[in-house]
Amino acid sequence: MIFTGPRPRVPVPGTAFTDFVLERAEQYGDTVALVDVTGGVRYTYAELADAVRRAAAGLRARGFGRGDVLAMLSPNRPEYPIAFHAAALAGGAVVVLNPLDTADDLADRLDETGAKVLVTVEAEAEKAAGLLARTKLEEVVVFGEADGATPFAALLADRPVPAPDVDPAADVVAVLHSSGSTGYPKGVLLTHRNMVANVLQTSLVAPLAEGETVLAVPPFHHAFGLIMTLNASLLQGATLVTMERFDPEAYLRAIQEHRISRLYIVPTIAVLLAKSPLVDRYDLTSLRSAVSGGAALDPATAREVEARIGLRIGQGYGLTEGLVSFMQLPGAEPNGSVGPTTPNIECKIVDITTGAELGPNERGEVLVRGPHVMKGYLNAEEATRQVLEPDGFLHTGDLGYMDEQQELFLVDRIKELIKYKGQQVSPVELEAVLMSHPRVADAAVIGVPDEEASELPKGFVVVREPVTAEELMAFVAERVAPYKKVRRIEFVEQIPRTPVGKIERRTLKERERAAG
Repeated sequence: MIFTGPRPRVPVPGTAFTDFVLERAEQYGDTVALVDVTGGVRYTYAELADAVRRAAAGLRARGFGRGDVLAMLSPNRPEYPIAFHAAALAGGAVVVLNPLDTADDLADRLDETGAKVLVTVEAEAEKAAGLLARTKLEEVVVFGEADGATPFAALLADRPVPAPDVDPAADVVAVLHSSGSTGYPKGVLLTHRNMVANVLQTSLVAPLAEGETVLAVPPFHHAFGLIMTLNASLLQGATLVTMERFDPEAYLRAIQEHRISRLYIVPTIAVLLAKSPLVDRYDLTSLRSAVSGGAALDPATAREVEARIGLRIGQGYGLTEGLVSFMQLPGAEPNGSVGPTTPNIECKIVDITTGAELGPNERGEVLVRGPHVMKGYLNAEEATRQVLEPDGFLHTGDLGYMDEQQELFLVDRIKELIKYKGQQVSPVELEAVLMSHPRVADAAVIGVPDEEASELPKGFVVVREPVTAEELMAFVAERVAPYKKVRRIEFVEQIPRTPVGKIERRTLKERERAAG
């Protein structure tokens, strides 16, 4: 059975992504499009559109064009969408990188995509210089100034030039990274059409009214931040207030001082709004709506937020390969679902053993199809075939069911990724690091529930020689990005494995639940 949801289909414009997002920029004119949380940097819509066109011309003058790749290594700031859309308008693609990743991880991403230009911030300039020496990068551009880097202002040509033609259905405009169902991160190829479709879909389901102000905290290098927070807001003429890093008190102060009306949050922030005594110190009455994403939101937490500050939280669900596919209205009563499909999206639930299609209230793997589904993985044809069916349905790796109202309820993750504060953490990667310790004989990693972080990576370890949990956690922390650290260690006699040697993570999770 294919579920289509109650939302009517809509035509997807056959246009380039930047043309679509900024099509009304001149109409919005003097409305502030982007402002730093400190108020120090701001762009109106007219200034944003002009800067994008001039930066695109500057890139083209440097030989950057269709088929080339620009890398973004930056926290959220007002200049981020200028660089992103300049590369897109010049005909290229953008690989969005996580500033928390290690230099080795970043070098791998840059090499596999063949990025020519890296745009970064002053704080990352030293790391960027090291990447320039070990990858195919030709130039590092920095917001501000740094030794050995080109100031971003130098890219702004005196006059725009005509943009090259692109094929919206075939040309890639963004590369994000996802671990998929297993293994190490892979580059997810998103075309202009994929991005146009999902910005349109999310804007129709969770629209912003005229004059709304959005607090842009979800990172722009994440699909949730890039699609809903950034580009859907720009399409609708909202004002985005950017924060480079999350701090509870600064976050609440920003809501008060900027009179924020729409929040895009992860469950960790919902817990803050529900429980922190800091909330009582600030005026949050400007808030009208919130959308949660990145990980499952406990309905009880959503109800606590509503009881405390009168704010209802809608919930969305998607994945990097399929972007935002389901959305509960921001004003809906929390019921544990992630809502029905967004427009133009089909869903089916299949038996995880036989692949047979299931009906309402039957649990199986969630598959989705629509114009938002990725083109495929970069340089990974076999991995693409494993998740993309010939008929266009994408395997999400998640277990769930659709009810009679065609709302999706997620039950578990087949794919075993750990969600730490909205970030994806691969158990396979952490197991490899643990296994590289000379005193470790075997290891397995799972996510264990945590109210603040959603999940914490926990390692189960079989040792060859005595070693402390603290030593092992420090060993891992030195070799991975901060959000990937193993937060707990338990020593065991044996790691449960199948006859072919695969770790039985479900057994470990059941053991964890039994232990309370």
